[in-house]
Amino acid sequence: MSTLLGDEFDEFRTSLYQPPRIGLRVNTLKIPSNSFAQISPYKLSPSSWCSSGFTMEDINASPESLSPGKHPFHLAGLYYLQEPSAMVVGELLSPQPGEIVLDLAAAPGGKATHLAALMKNTGLLIANEIHPRRVWDLAENMERCGVTNAIITNETPQRLAERFFEFFDRILLDAPCSGEGMFRKSSVACEEWNSGVPLSCAIRQFGILENASRMVKPGGCLAYATCTFSPEENEGVISRFLDNHPEFDLKRIECKPGFSPAKPEWINLPSEHKINRSVRIWPHLSQGEGHYIALLLKNGSAENLREKDWMIEKSHHKNRNAKELVIIKKILDAFIQQNLDIVFEERRISIKGSYVYYLPEQLPGMHGLKVIHPGWWIGSFHNNRFYPSHALALGINILQAKNICSLQMGNRDISAYLGGLSFPNPGDDGWVLITVDDFPIGWGKRVQNVIKNYYPHGLRQQS
Repeated sequence: MSTLLGDEFDEFRTSLYQPPRIGLRVNTLKIPSNSFAQISPYKLSPSSWCSSGFTMEDINASPESLSPGKHPFHLAGLYYLQEPSAMVVGELLSPQPGEIVLDLAAAPGGKATHLAALMKNTGLLIANEIHPRRVWDLAENMERCGVTNAIITNETPQRLAERFFEFFDRILLDAPCSGEGMFRKSSVACEEWNSGVPLSCAIRQFGILENASRMVKPGGCLAYATCTFSPEENEGVISRFLDNHPEFDLKRIECKPGFSPAKPEWINLPSEHKINRSVRIWPHLSQGEGHYIALLLKNGSAENLREKDWMIEKSHHKNRNAKELVIIKKILDAFIQQNLDIVFEERRISIKGSYVYYLPEQLPGMHGLKVIHPGWWIGSFHNNRFYPSHALALGINILQAKNICSLQMGNRDISAYLGGLSFPNPGDDGWVLITVDDFPIGWGKRVQNVIKNYYPHGLRQQS
């Protein structure tokens, strides 16, 4: 880095010993950014990179003395704690409502939830994660943020590319990398690095990028991002890709404060080479960690493509006999009528074992792929009873629930609920949506003036 940065190196090195900035991105699926800023328990400074992004100035200033990750507003999905530089790529990719979008390496979900918010929970978002454990972290964060337009998959890029040729309007590839940009934030990133890692990562990244490129529609956009300083993994991968793919071109990214043009000369190309249309984010020039971002545009027009065959899977009631389906439908309809002010299209309701999903409107055939959630999980059946899911609670707003237990910040019943305890609450028996300052946080069931707790066991907080 001393050789590459020259006179900038001392400033760069000094920045690595500074504490990292904590970023907060407001989840606009639940609340506008300016509205959250008014109720935030933390001191926030707006980001110049992301319309819904902030940096946190003093996390100990909360009157509730709660860490940002344990605050009820976080548990209700009002915000996502996201490194400031990581907010940039979603804004640059800029998916539009109604589009078909893929996040190819989506865990833990920061960028995927950002894409869903920009899409306003419309269209189709496929959030994929190859690691079988990390995909569940992704699913949990998508649930918390109230994402309802997504399919979550646990697949290889190659298998997805074989199924979805020229299918997506936009693709985000947050490529696995050597993590040099995270050194001041993550001791693990430092410990796992060695001099051979960047080259091995670059080889892997190129293969993933090749598969991703096959899935972009003509006229579509592919965002390639890393959190490393390594030229091999950044300019080097993109240069090699462009040499092999004349159907793609680089879109020039406007250099906002803290951005710098990429460095073609670091891979022995002229400084005016179009690689400089991509950007780097440096910790000594910005409030974020190290990142690299390139936007690849695929030539052509999607207008000439044959319309995709959208399918609501014919086997979505598999292994259910007609009599059983009548019973299930009756129970589900009764729950909806008693508890919700929502209209679910019957053709989009899918029953997988004991799980009930509401499928995206634009659902492609997913047969043979490893799907974690084929849509919005709304509940489960057990012993001829319907139990609403946590995802249903977090995916609706207070106006869509008929029975509500409304708690305000400071109410001790909030801590009891989040800890898995029951608490007294007068009213009619039945399911109730628990809210904090009018934001849904989970389900309870009132029985004889006591709220029985249905907050998920894995999320409960120890007092």
